[in-house]
Amino acid sequence: MYNHILISTDGSEVAQKGVDHGLSLASSLKARVTIIMATERFPVYAHAGIAGAYIPGPTEMAQYEAGQKETAERVLAGVKRAAEKLGVQANTVHIPQAYPAEAIVEEAKALDCDLIVMASHGRRGLRKLVLGSQTSEVLASSPVPVLVVR
Repeated sequence: MYNHILISTDGSEVAQKGVDHGLSLASSLKARVTIIMATERFPVYAHAGIAGAYIPGPTEMAQYEAGQKETAERVLAGVKRAAEKLGVQANTVHIPQAYPAEAIVEEAKALDCDLIVMASHGRRGLRKLVLGSQTSEVLASSPVPVLVVR
């Protein structure tokens, strides 16, 4: 049924539920997985009514990017170890400076994955509108099935 599953994580406890479920599913189906972590660009703030905006300098950008890379490597290595313990063939990919939903969908297409597994915080109403939802964006634009775990 599913041969190549893309499992998304951001390293959070909520995302871990999706990782655990995705790895368990892959193990039972004898499917291979790719674990993806996309990290966003450095946030730049602009304030209406204030002359100018906060723009990070080269040192701050480099520190931010190094921290994002280090975090992604740590998280992805942990998930890969968990996959190996279950006998699941796993590859990892870190997509830096990306919008997570876009990176997930594009990677699923590029790798010819036939399922995306990801967790959802389950936000509703105004909180969802204000905070946005990577899961909702993936659901809306994915060309393959998406399994959402809560």
